[in-house]
This record gives sequence, structure tokens and C-alpha cells, in this order.
Amino acid sequence: MEAADIYATIIRDAFEDYHARFADISRRAKLRFETRDWAAARIDAVERIELYDQCIAECMLRLEATLQGRAHDHALWSSIRDAYERLIGGLIDRELFKTFYNTLTRRFFSTQGVDSTVEFVALDIEPTDAITHPVERHSYAVSELRPVDTFTRVLGDYRFNVPYAHRTRCAAAIVVRLQDDLAHWGPNPLRSVELLDTVFYRERRAYLIGRVFGEHRFSPFVIALVNDDAGLRVDAVLTHRADVVHLFSYSRSYFHADLGTVGDAVVFLRTLLPGKPIDEIYTVLGRAKQGKTERFRTFFRHFAAQRHEQLTQAEGERGMVMAVFTLPSYPLVFKVIRDRFAYPKEMNRAQVEAKYSLVFHHDRVGRLVDAQPYRFLRFPRARFAPGLLQELRETCANGIREDGEDIVVRLCYVERRMRPLNLYVREQKPEAARLAAIDYGQAIKDLARNNIFPGDLLLKNFGVSGHGRAVFYDYDELCLMTECNFRAIPQPHHHEEEMEDGWFYAAPNDIFPEQFPKFLGLSPLLMEALKSAHGEIFDVQWWKELQTRLKAGDYPDTPPYPDALRLA
Repeated sequence: MEAADIYATIIRDAFEDYHARFADISRRAKLRFETRDWAAARIDAVERIELYDQCIAECMLRLEATLQGRAHDHALWSSIRDAYERLIGGLIDRELFKTFYNTLTRRFFSTQGVDSTVEFVALDIEPTDAITHPVERHSYAVSELRPVDTFTRVLGDYRFNVPYAHRTRCAAAIVVRLQDDLAHWGPNPLRSVELLDTVFYRERRAYLIGRVFGEHRFSPFVIALVNDDAGLRVDAVLTHRADVVHLFSYSRSYFHADLGTVGDAVVFLRTLLPGKPIDEIYTVLGRAKQGKTERFRTFFRHFAAQRHEQLTQAEGERGMVMAVFTLPSYPLVFKVIRDRFAYPKEMNRAQVEAKYSLVFHHDRVGRLVDAQPYRFLRFPRARFAPGLLQELRETCANGIREDGEDIVVRLCYVERRMRPLNLYVREQKPEAARLAAIDYGQAIKDLARNNIFPGDLLLKNFGVSGHGRAVFYDYDELCLMTECNFRAIPQPHHHEEEMEDGWFYAAPNDIFPEQFPKFLGLSPLLMEALKSAHGEIFDVQWWKELQTRLKAGDYPDTPPYPDALRLA
């Protein structure tokens, strides 16, 4: 066997080992759901996120031991790439194998930009278009006379070591919801159903995911299961694409789903979510590195096609910690840490990076945008608008490098672009602005119930998603709820004391909820709406009671759909 074939085999085996260990962790989700061990489920989520880098490090050590002095030989690595491509050529998930290989080469060679001599590069194709293998699924014809029997069988085919509280009643509730949601399809709208074999798990729910068919059309179909004191039951049925898109949102944590192959599942999910970027589907399935690869591929393909469009400063107030830029025609933003932070910011670069890492490892409950770190992105200098280039040179000199005609960004966080909430409420009609302010309050509560305090509650640090949800995206002051000290404002001993500046001491982690209304910047009408819907966020006792629960490991449930979609 040629040397290149030996090294290619080592890399292939290393990825297969990673894939097997990833599957082992994913399979635990069923046990966590059955035993309601939510704390262990959170630990599993972190372990699985960290697994990729762990396996890459192990493979690098193995290769260094065998390559010895040739670890940085470009010609050899070019041959290894060709041999590796032959090994994985017929596999459904060959793109995942390629991403693993590319990660290795980038770390061996400290690549800045793309090195086409040793990497797999394909900006002009959509890899999943070549996948024709059908994903494994269950299919059911729906009896017109006895549809409840069909869905009783559906629930029975997905076996758990927990009994249903009442399986037939759950099946009947599914039928009623489907008939209501699909009534516009005409009489007897249900013809058949197909569901992925694999159960998807996240937080406290299990999901059966598929499609429901009528005579001439189909709709997404998701059954959400919960396991509570009464036993297993159906909590919700989702058939509207917007609700399913939110379930797979970029502000959600990753599913644990024991998929034998991933590419065919992605192809299937794209039929349910045709407008959703493929990178976000890979990412929400837990394949964050592949998601980053697909995001890079699709952005730079668009970037090359729009060759006269410049990168510009993103709309919104200028941040003290991050310089943020965007390509106006593409819905991403790039965030670069500034060299110095203006007063009153007192953190450093390492602390900012730690905040973003915390979010990456934490449950995001639909309220924290997924910020993916990219290192050594290369852009042509000519594509930067003059004002943006000047800002980067003046405030982010340590975070960029000018290399010939290019700008190399050493580290940036890439996120979906949203409309800043402070701009949104000014632009919208009164009712839309009122609803946005109410959802902003709900976002604060959802984050708090998941042990996250945003730190800076100003509206400019929240964005509005395409489906109108408030999502937090400025992480430099974010912290765990359990690290905060929520206090009531002390009462002064006399009037003169009250008139003195700083008459009582406040430590850095002291938080005074009663003072929130003073600096949120909401109009009186919007503040009144916020207080009416979520007045408890201004009550120190609400925060302290929630903090006590969190410290005891009692995390409140945060469903990923509105109460209106839950079944009675």
C-alpha cells in the first residue's frame, strides 16, 4: 500500500471513530428522556459538542507519530487528499468526511484562507444535490373511517420504556388537530403519513418528524412528546411550516438524533423547510463543523457572484466591544473583537471569547443566536467599504492582517443577521411594536429560566428574527443567573443621603431589577405593555426565587412552541 493510502485510511478511520462516538452520545438521549434526567442530558450536550475537537486532536497525534518529518509536506498531503477521496467516494456522508480532513490540514498548516493544494474546495456545487438515497422512514395510510387507529399504531411503533398515560386519547387528539389544521384541504384531508425512523430529542421533548399527505399536497408533521408525572403523552402537533422552522431555528440548541447517515436526512428535512439554509439544518442536527463548511461555501459563492457589492458596517448602534460588518444582500453578520473597549466595559478579549464559548455550549431555548467562530477568513481588500476598512484598521488592528491585496480576519463570529430591536420598534406600526416589546419581555424570562442573564438589557442588544421573535445576540456582558446577586434598592436613612451620588455600594455582580425601566429606552406605551405582560421581571423577588430553583437544579420547562399549539 502506498504511503498516501495508509495516511488516508488513518484519517477515514478517525472520522468513523468520531461518528461512532457521536452516535453513542446521541443514543443516550432516549434514556435521559425516559428517566427525565435533564441534568445528564445537558452534560451529554456539552460532551458531544467538545467531541469533534477531541477526535481531531487524537488523529493529529496519530498522524504526527507516523508522518514524522513529513507532517508539513504539501506534495504528500495532496496525494493523501486524492487517496482519501477514492476511499470515501461512494459514501452518503462523504462531505462530512471531507470537512474532517480539511480541519486536519488547516491545523497542520495553520491555513489562512483556503489552500486548494491540500484541501477539498467546492464553492460551485451543492453537495446534497447528489444524494438520492431515501432516508429510513415509516409510512402509513390513514384510514378514512378509523383515523384514530392509524395514529394509535404510529405511537405504538416508536417504543419507549415509559407507558403512555393514554395512547388512544393522544391519537384522537392528533387527529382532531390535523383535521382542524388541514380543513382548507377539503373534506377528508388525511391520506397518508410518513415519519423518520429516528426520534429527535432536545431539552425535555422527543419529536417524531415527517410529513402528512392529502390528495394533492403535503405539509410538515411533527409530534412533540413529553414525559411527565402521568407518563408519556403527546404535547403538541405542528403542521405549519413557520412553527417547524422555529423548531429548527438558529437560536435553538442542537438535536440529539441517532442518524446512521446524515446527508439523506438533510435532504428529507429540506422538503419540510425549503427556505432554510442547508448550513443551519446540518448545524441543528449537531454537525456544527459541517454547518460551518456549508455556511462558508454558500456565502463565498454568493460573495463571488456579487463582485461589485461591498462589505459594509451593519445597521444599528456602534458596539463598544465588536465591530460588525455585513454584505447587504446576504443575511449574515461578521463580528470582530475590538482591540480596546471604551468605558464602562472592563473585560478583555479572552473574557469576550469565553462568553461566546459559554453560549455555544449552553441550551439556547430559542433566544440566543448561534454564533459560529471562524478563524483566518480572507477577503479582498477592495470589497470593504472605505468607512468599514478604516474602522477595522483603527479599532481591530490586532484582529486583522493585511496580506497583499487581501484582508485576513484572525477571528470573527458569524451570525444570522436580524433587525436590531431598537430600530424595529421605531419602524413598525403600534401593534407590531407592542407585540415586539411583549416578546422581548418573554425572551428575558426564557433566558432567565435557562440560567442566563443577558447583562445588558438594552433593546439594541436584541434582534428580531424573520418570524418576529426577540433573540439576544450581544454576549460580552452575559452571565449565568446563578452568578448574579439580585438586590432591592436600599432605603436611605434620610433625604440628604438619598441626594448623594453613589450613596450605597453596588458590587459588579449586583443587579437591581427595579431600575430596569429607567434605561431600557422604551416609550411609555411600550413600557406599559411590557409591565402588563411581564411585570415580574422588575420584581427582585421573582429573580431570587428563580435563582433558588436553578441552584437546586430545577430548570423550568420552556416549550419551543406557543401554548396555543399544545394539546388539551
